[in-house]
Amino acid sequence: MIKGKDIICISYTTWEGEFTKSTVQILSLLAKNNNVIFVEYPRTLKDLIKLFLEDKKNLAYRMLGFKKRLIKIKSTRNTDLKHLVMPPTLPINFIKNKHIYNFFSKINTHMFAETLESICWKEQICEPIIISAYNPTYGLATLGKLNEVLNIYYCYDGMDLKRNHWNTIKDEKKYSKKVDAVIASSDYLKEEKQKINKHCFAVKNGVNFEMFENHCKIKPSNQNMPKKIGYIGCLDYRFDIELMDYVIQSMPETNFEFTGYLSNTQIATSLSKYSNVRFFKSVKQQEVPKLLAGYDAGIIPYNNLEINKGIYPLKANEYLSLGLPVVMTDFAELSEFDSVVRISKNKEEFLKNLQSELKYDSSIKIKNRIEFAKNNSWEKRAESFGGILELIWKQKYRPNFITNS
Repeated sequence: MIKGKDIICISYTTWEGEFTKSTVQILSLLAKNNNVIFVEYPRTLKDLIKLFLEDKKNLAYRMLGFKKRLIKIKSTRNTDLKHLVMPPTLPINFIKNKHIYNFFSKINTHMFAETLESICWKEQICEPIIISAYNPTYGLATLGKLNEVLNIYYCYDGMDLKRNHWNTIKDEKKYSKKVDAVIASSDYLKEEKQKINKHCFAVKNGVNFEMFENHCKIKPSNQNMPKKIGYIGCLDYRFDIELMDYVIQSMPETNFEFTGYLSNTQIATSLSKYSNVRFFKSVKQQEVPKLLAGYDAGIIPYNNLEINKGIYPLKANEYLSLGLPVVMTDFAELSEFDSVVRISKNKEEFLKNLQSELKYDSSIKIKNRIEFAKNNSWEKRAESFGGILELIWKQKYRPNFITNS
């Protein structure tokens, strides 16, 4: 595992947030033996105004440079790292004309690169490892400008025009080709990126098992009590509304709860007509274990879309870490879950599997699920991630280095 290095992560997300983020989990653990700087995705001037309206003035002042942009923070893993907020960028995604868009995009990326160069100079960071986490545009803009020893693209999701700007998709292809290696979060994404860059690896999502273990189930709930099915995560266009409409209608005595950011309002419009359905806003990460512990099963009802083939569902291991039965659609190749998860080919099979899991759950099954999730901890994922960084570094700077992997 990599040790004693300067690691700069150019992230697509913020550090704080309601969802568990693979980038935050892995960087928090790599910070145990390395000097880590986490660079938040640069907010726009529009976001800056929003921060003032939401009374998040401290973050706004850091963006403007009135307070230190780079500060020391402590992660939930009790590791120390540095958190960097960039100056506000120009909002440009609404621009239709490609020439005008590219002009202002160059202004944004140039300012980003110059700020990061300045930070490296002040912090005396001479040869960092750069990890761009699902942020190819800014990764590409800084490529080769920071005297980096390695440049890695961490690809934890697919891209399409429904969620990503056309320029981001274009930049990802360029960036994936130029980096030293791509680390993907699923086998499917790894295979896709191997078509562009032969140095591809897979490090799948994990689970913060320590956070969940105090809420683990020991035995199934009373069969005579009403059952509660839970889903946690984004509620967007990848969610199969038709399937859930069929399942909910077929199980009127069972309660269904959906918790997360509702970006596709059609989901709530279609399913709220049932009296046994409830929707909740996102909860904080530390509240997730207690929430899930109140369920009798967890579901992942995703559509069979091309974009979903690259998903390795983080929530699956979270459900399993509590011992919950898990039923999901066959949206991706996830055969490693075959022994502990019921994967369904259609809505009829999904309903049958869910009813069966509720009826025939057992203490032995619960124990097996928990053990499975325990082996997928973020600690093990971070160890794999750090091992890949070390491997690529040795292969690049020690030509005679031999590996059997």
